[in-house]
Amino acid sequence: MLKTICCESAPKAIGPYSQAIVAGDFVFVSGQIPIDPKSGQVLSGSIAEETRQSIKNIAAILETAGASLAQVVKTTVYLKDMNDFEAMNNVYAEYFAELKPARATVQVAKLPKDVRVEIDAIAHLKNS
Repeated sequence: MLKTICCESAPKAIGPYSQAIVAGDFVFVSGQIPIDPKSGQVLSGSIAEETRQSIKNIAAILETAGASLAQVVKTTVYLKDMNDFEAMNNVYAEYFAELKPARATVQVAKLPKDVRVEIDAIAHLKNS
């Protein structure tokens, strides 16, 4: 059975997709960019600030789904510039210190709203 997750404390989807889908014991969180959920505006700051906001958005969606960052098993990080890898990685490590999910990090030509980072996640609901 599939369940759509709609979280008021995370940015609304900017296209025809769900913030997340629960499928069985897994939560699949759509890519999150640094949008402030209160204003709906893109946060334009350092790559560290943008990474932090993207992860906060993921955390809010996971909470609505009944999970947390501690249950994330896989992420994909999309960077506009791989030169931002170290700064992004430092912030990422703050949130994923104990259980380090499997991860892919790729450089892309362009991201929605011309942001510098987008992160998606998969969490296991029974994992704690």
